[in-house]
Amino acid sequence: MRRPIRTAGVLTGVILTIGGIAAAAPTSPTAPADIPACTQMAAQAGAETTDAVTAACRRGVVGDLQGCVSGLTEAGVPGGAANGACRLAAHEPR
Repeated sequence: MRRPIRTAGVLTGVILTIGGIAAAAPTSPTAPADIPACTQMAAQAGAETTDAVTAACRRGVVGDLQGCVSGLTEAGVPGGAANGACRLAAHEPR
């Protein structure tokens, strides 16, 4: 294959890749999440809304469900309620 054709092909691939990354990037600086619903559910389960609870809910926002559940459990939230609260953290607020 001739060098100019190969170079054009590589450049086209790079441009398409960069365009795909830009199109898939979120439009807002933060992911849609519902930390208040997570902390409220933890409070309803009997835990105080502390920095540890909020930090655990933030882990749920980024998709670290196991880390979120572990953090909430350590903060005194029962397992089932912790799991539900972490699932709420990942959803868009209503």
